[in-house]
Amino acid sequence: MYSKIKTCTLQGLEGNIIEVESDLSNGLPQFNIVGLADTSIKESKERVRTAIKNSGYVFPLNRITINLAPANLKKDGSQLDLAIAISILKSSETILKPISEDIIFIGELSLDGRVNRVEGALPMVISMRNHGINKCIVPFENKDECAVVEDVEIIPVKNLSEVVNYLNEDLDILNYKVINYEDIKNKSIHNLDFADMKGQIGLKRALEVAAAGFHNILILGPPGSGKTMAAKRLPSIMTDLDFEEAIEVTKIYSVSGLLKKNALIKTRPFRAPHHTASAVSLIGGGRIPKPGEISLAHNGVLFLDEMPEFNKNVLEVLRQPLEDAEVTISRANATLTYPSDFMLVGSMNPCPCGYYGDPLHNCTCSQRSIDNYLKKLSNPLLDRIDIHVEVAPVSYEDLKSEYKEENSNSIKDRVIKAREKQKIRFKGLSINTNSQIPDRKIREICKLNKESEEIMNMAFKKYKFSARTYNKLLKVARTIADLNDSDDIENNHILEAIRYRSVDNKYWE
Repeated sequence: MYSKIKTCTLQGLEGNIIEVESDLSNGLPQFNIVGLADTSIKESKERVRTAIKNSGYVFPLNRITINLAPANLKKDGSQLDLAIAISILKSSETILKPISEDIIFIGELSLDGRVNRVEGALPMVISMRNHGINKCIVPFENKDECAVVEDVEIIPVKNLSEVVNYLNEDLDILNYKVINYEDIKNKSIHNLDFADMKGQIGLKRALEVAAAGFHNILILGPPGSGKTMAAKRLPSIMTDLDFEEAIEVTKIYSVSGLLKKNALIKTRPFRAPHHTASAVSLIGGGRIPKPGEISLAHNGVLFLDEMPEFNKNVLEVLRQPLEDAEVTISRANATLTYPSDFMLVGSMNPCPCGYYGDPLHNCTCSQRSIDNYLKKLSNPLLDRIDIHVEVAPVSYEDLKSEYKEENSNSIKDRVIKAREKQKIRFKGLSINTNSQIPDRKIREICKLNKESEEIMNMAFKKYKFSARTYNKLLKVARTIADLNDSDDIENNHILEAIRYRSVDNKYWE
């Protein structure tokens, strides 16, 4: 007897339809799986055999051949278990009703017949919808993440018996759906607030500009000046994820197996890897490439504390993803592309001891050690960071002041208004923020008046800006103008943007 069942396998975030063909023929009992299956799929033979028996069904004593088509595509993952089991039960006529071609089966089987959750269920369901599939049978534990996809019936199952009874129409399982995204979307609740941070008005302003335009930022200053404290509070002033952004982030976390509640992620990611992180952990990789920190920070923040303490080779791999907002990982088994549109936030001391230029402490470093320390951040990498801000130590007067600092919600309101202006400006374009303005559009969107052009000309010659820095200055100035509710870039906007790049001459010249 012959049967054909559909399932899915992932390549990166894109799912491919896999046809699981089962044939039962006469001969000595054998169980073979063909079609470029990896070890996890070949091991499914024992899981499937035992799960069928322990679910109360007869495992056929025939020559069983399972073909995974297309045969030229490498398949991996235990999510094919359920489809293989169902194809065998259909061939052995345990399942009598016809199975529609518009339904896919996703799930890993336990030996007792339970259907376990799998990684990457959400991107699988989204990909299947794009392929015209309108019904997905998924593990019960994956139901919340899958149910956010519209136009697809989600049938959550707990065990193999439920699937067989459902297909034989002996059990009715309702389509599982969550309520509308806007109804479940709560305002982000952050325990950290800028109101807790004394002084550092200039740093707070720089972070506000960065959040409003999604600009990369480097914070430079002595120990204890509030660099890390400020960076950790950055998510509290960023706009909430919209539905499409939330789907993108959730897909990445689903593939990585990091969805703790199996539901839609509604807050912007904040990733802070330790400085001992390798290039693979940052970019992604492995035998079967998985997303790295830069992809896990997609639509959010990647915070690199004490950047010069990272291996220089690790930092240099950030250059291409910062430009392209995606990373392509090539391995012998696969070449996969993951999105990596993140805001880079870096912090660093000005020297190994941390006190170079500090008015309150003496620096104990030699000039050579200072130069070598600063050189760990190459000019090409610095060029890709829009805002460079230097912070001084917090004064005693600021710490003891009774002045009530501005809270994160007030700053966030201004950021939201600036983002709304950008949303209107970029309507119909494939960009959302000022930092994403393509070079061909800069002259049109970031126009300068004659006086501002003269200011930029003098700054360009004085600070020896590169062409990339020039473009980034215009984008930052456009964001500052948006925060000030100005349709045009004025002199004070361009001057503030230039000030965010004047630190380079002090430390890297």
